[in-house]
Amino acid sequence: MIRRKGECRTEYREKMRDGEGTVIVTSLIAGPEELNGKGRLFSRMTLNPGCSIGYHVHEQEAELFYILAGTGVYSDDGTETDVRAGDVAICETGHGHSIANTGEDTLEFVAVIVYA
Repeated sequence: MIRRKGECRTEYREKMRDGEGTVIVTSLIAGPEELNGKGRLFSRMTLNPGCSIGYHVHEQEAELFYILAGTGVYSDDGTETDVRAGDVAICETGHGHSIANTGEDTLEFVAVIVYA
């Protein structure tokens, strides 16, 4: 199966997880059934400068980010680390994270949530 760019659903989420600004979420799957019961999210996330996804904890699931473009700060259980294109951030089950665009360009990343 091939899903073309124009076939992906895009949502605009204000203050996602109590973060700042609007996060653009483009779902790369039609629904969690396409992950064969192994997860619930496979999306491209776009944060404009100053935007963020607030800190939250993942219970019984893990989330991975692959940074495509831009720069930001990733909080891993409260420890902040700069991230840039090519970096991978992993939030294991039972742990928390957040991400903020601290740069001047758009921060883009692929996010995947898998069940533990």
